[in-house]
Amino acid sequence: MSMEIKLGKYRHFKGNEYEVIGVAKHSETLGEFVVYRALYGNRGLWVRSKEMFLENVERDGKVMKRFEYISE
Repeated sequence: MSMEIKLGKYRHFKGNEYEVIGVAKHSETLGEFVVYRALYGNRGLWVRSKEMFLENVERDGKVMKRFEYISE
């Protein structure tokens, strides 16, 4: 699995869209976290571990990416 995160728009497996604005490192553990903004509602800012952002999920018996890259 590629561990690179492209900046741009992604679609969450539940349907909402987000914009990845960067990858940050935790100051103590140096773990990497994806920083992204919701492209709906109050456009909140979120972080999620890079591993979790890139993982596959299962929904209704179908395996898919948690976040799918859609555009710059």
